[in-house]
Amino acid sequence: MEKIIDEKQQGNSLVMEPQSGNGKKLMIESYGCQMNFSDSEIVASILAKEGFNTTQSLEEADLVLINTCSIRDKAEQTVRKRLEKYNAVKKINPGMKVGVLGCMAERLKAKFLEEEKIVDLVVGPDAYKDLPNLINEVEEGRNAVNVILSKDETYGDISPVRLQSNGVSAFVSITRGCDNMCTFCVVPFTRGRERSRDPQSILEEVNDLAAKGFKEITLLGQNVDSYLWYGGGLKKDFKNASEIQKATATNFAGLLKLVAEAHPKMRIRFSTSNPQDMTLDVIETMAKYPNICRYIHLPVQSGSDRILKEMNRLHTREEYFELIDNIRKLMPDCAISQDMITGFPTETEEDHQDTLSLMEYVKYDFGFMFAYSERPGTMAARKLKDDVPEEVKKRRLTEIVNLQQEHSHYRTKQFLGKTVEVLIEKESKKSNLHWSGRTTQNTVAVFPKENYKVGDFVNVKINDCTSATLIGEAVGYSENN
Repeated sequence: MEKIIDEKQQGNSLVMEPQSGNGKKLMIESYGCQMNFSDSEIVASILAKEGFNTTQSLEEADLVLINTCSIRDKAEQTVRKRLEKYNAVKKINPGMKVGVLGCMAERLKAKFLEEEKIVDLVVGPDAYKDLPNLINEVEEGRNAVNVILSKDETYGDISPVRLQSNGVSAFVSITRGCDNMCTFCVVPFTRGRERSRDPQSILEEVNDLAAKGFKEITLLGQNVDSYLWYGGGLKKDFKNASEIQKATATNFAGLLKLVAEAHPKMRIRFSTSNPQDMTLDVIETMAKYPNICRYIHLPVQSGSDRILKEMNRLHTREEYFELIDNIRKLMPDCAISQDMITGFPTETEEDHQDTLSLMEYVKYDFGFMFAYSERPGTMAARKLKDDVPEEVKKRRLTEIVNLQQEHSHYRTKQFLGKTVEVLIEKESKKSNLHWSGRTTQNTVAVFPKENYKVGDFVNVKINDCTSATLIGEAVGYSENN
């Protein structure tokens, strides 16, 4: 489930360049992880071909799609609240059609049509190409559902429109689905089995982004490290591949090398990694190419071997430390971030202390920390009682968050007095006289604008910092500019 939910982006509606269409207006709102935002771009692309233009006004929309997340109950409740809002507008504009896309659509399927009388269509993550047919069904007065999970759909042939983009960084989807059955996670049920996209189609998309002036791409998947292309098919069927397929297969390290060499001045990021699948060749490839960013999001979820086993995480504490040591050895300047779940069923005080000591060992640059919330249909919900009291979860979460604050500050302080390369992404939130961008380590840096512009690579001398942000001044363009 290794996915980062960016709270600032939740519920954003997408905007596309207007084109001469059929006069129909589409509004898409996205919730959840970056994968969902990326999928919304694929959906917009498919519907643009059907003549839809995007709108941000609910009142004028003919079709409203909400791309949903099932990672926690809170995410689902947010969607239900939005549907109530649509319902009010639907009373004024009865012609408006409403569809639910994504993980919640997959989890609840047709139940959605019964529970939420407002919903006209329900479309799972692998059925977006079927949208034109589904919309026709709805227009003829029938409810439409397609939640069939595919073994081979990767949308590799669809060129996503870049929505709400700053023109600087873009996401490129490389795998879909997940084969890791972590007991707390709904993703294998909502996004299906793992398959990889043809490296050639990935490279074409990256070339296209480079030609359009993008300076940074993030290769995206539920679990990028297990990327494996051997001519199509599921990851789990690789063992049945022919000898020639096996010999010519491309793994994640191979894909990274392809992309990094194709565009030496473009920054390459990836998300998300899984400790059990991250191999030494990936770390070696990162170390070899300076344009692959020095940052790894490496979710661990718990520091206790017993809890890791209950979660069906296929790595131990020791194996995780070994991976961290290898990263530190080959790339001493690499930033590492975490995902942590506290209060997993049966977690004891001792298990919690194991998590804190693991954090002390790694001293993460930043992290995403949550108290456990039971997801219907997962293994944990079926087999384990959610037995850690709410107040204990809250206290443990507070302790983890406070320790992370300390470590984040420790990490940002290492930059004081140093000059780092920053890619300018946007104006600083706090001041319109400052630019904001990120270092290769993914740390946010702000500095006075001067004559620089969005998309420039700038060397910035760091004079001050908070636990999350570096503060400095530009000293000139970097060699990548």
